[in-house]
Amino acid sequence: MTDAITFEQAIALTQTLLTQMEQLSEPEIQAAITTLVLTQDGARGFFVTYLTDDRPLADQPTNAVVKALQTSPALVAELLVKNLAMSTAIAIAHRRNSNEVMARGSDRVQRRTTALIQRVQMPEVAEKAAQLQASAETGGGEYESFLERWGYDTEQRQRIAQVMGEICG
Repeated sequence: MTDAITFEQAIALTQTLLTQMEQLSEPEIQAAITTLVLTQDGARGFFVTYLTDDRPLADQPTNAVVKALQTSPALVAELLVKNLAMSTAIAIAHRRNSNEVMARGSDRVQRRTTALIQRVQMPEVAEKAAQLQASAETGGGEYESFLERWGYDTEQRQRIAQVMGEICG
């Protein structure tokens, strides 16, 4: 069943999960998130919903959330690093456009992603962060196409490299 989950379905499932989280046990929460992060679309849907939700649930991730994320290190590490880079760069873009409300939303995603990275303690995250840092600094490497696809400029790439360096170090 998890192979067939779409990005949109993962968003809907995560929204439902977040609404019910206070009534669910830690094992139920862990099982639901573990199922979501088994696939690329499931994990993407989970993160886009969890990290941007207006409720404070993602500000202090529970052990159930952390343990679930640790079950899929390759997918989760990649998405955590990319979410951190994107929220960092987009906050800059929003501030350039004098949209402080949106910039603060990006800052919140950045803080939440950083907190998850610190809590999950996966070596894969540091490895991906180092690769992304190198790509942001050199314009080549493993994450060159990611940076190009989103059109990040020099200032954004410098800030991404700095944030990734903080994760690696």
